[in-house]
Amino acid sequence: MNPHIQTWQQALPHGITLSCRACGKPGRPVLLFLHGFPEGAWVWDPLLLHFSQPENGGYRCVAPNLRGYERSSAPDDVKAYRAKHLVQDIVALIESECGPLPDGQPLAALIAHDWGGAVAWSLANQHPDRLRQLVIINSPHPGPFLQALQHDTAQQAASAYMNFLVQPEAAAQLAANDFERLFGFLTGQDTSLPSLTAPTTDSSAHWLTPAVRAQYRDVWQHGLQGGLNYYRASPLRPATTDDPGASAVQIPPEALRIDVPTLVLWAQDDVALLPCLTEGLDAHIPDLKRVPIERATHWVVHEQPERVIAEIAGFLQPQAPRPTQ
Repeated sequence: MNPHIQTWQQALPHGITLSCRACGKPGRPVLLFLHGFPEGAWVWDPLLLHFSQPENGGYRCVAPNLRGYERSSAPDDVKAYRAKHLVQDIVALIESECGPLPDGQPLAALIAHDWGGAVAWSLANQHPDRLRQLVIINSPHPGPFLQALQHDTAQQAASAYMNFLVQPEAAAQLAANDFERLFGFLTGQDTSLPSLTAPTTDSSAHWLTPAVRAQYRDVWQHGLQGGLNYYRASPLRPATTDDPGASAVQIPPEALRIDVPTLVLWAQDDVALLPCLTEGLDAHIPDLKRVPIERATHWVVHEQPERVIAEIAGFLQPQAPRPTQ
């Protein structure tokens, strides 16, 4: 445990508790970080430590374990993992850090990866007054993602692993033999679900050190079903003979609009979420900056933390000075 990182259980008014990590003084502008599957809040530690430093903005940096992960609440009902409930969790966490509206301050930025990004897209659409800026790392906006799942055969094939993750036996299979398949997906050594794996390159091998493996185990030992329920609760997956998936989905245009300045970082070697998912974003996001990151996979936050930090730092708007007392 890093002594500079505070950990606590944040009880929310609607009965959910989120296990959180933070650096930086309360009362400072807040950066909020949302992780994806099969990760946890700890993956953001280098960014929490960096951006909380006075010379790097002196932000209050907060990263929750999302509902269903680590020591956060993990309801059994799959319907409890629908987007409206996940957004409710994060809005309540923002209020605990920034204060409720109309007097509370917006986040300086919401920064999110993978499933955390799915929550962030919805929150930014529904509650734009709760954040000044949005940073998305390899997490598809629902507009291009729906179109790709309906019409793009390459993305349909790349997303086929989702149809395994929604199966009742998925958690047990992923946990077997000391999480052998989950670690294989991270390194690219398990090719039974190739669209979930990273390519076997030097960058995808060296970051998964024994210490990082131990941190993953610390999250996974609390159970995998909560994280898998995100896939089960969402219809955005390829259609099969037994499940219409995305083919039965329509999203109204107003649910796709993002009216806050947005940075999209996209690792170009992500084999599960293809670069085509960054096309067409301008139709939904008037203030958009897209940055492709070469020679990086879905796990770019692990592989190139310095690059991710530099791109976010260059995007963040300077904060207005606090009034002196």
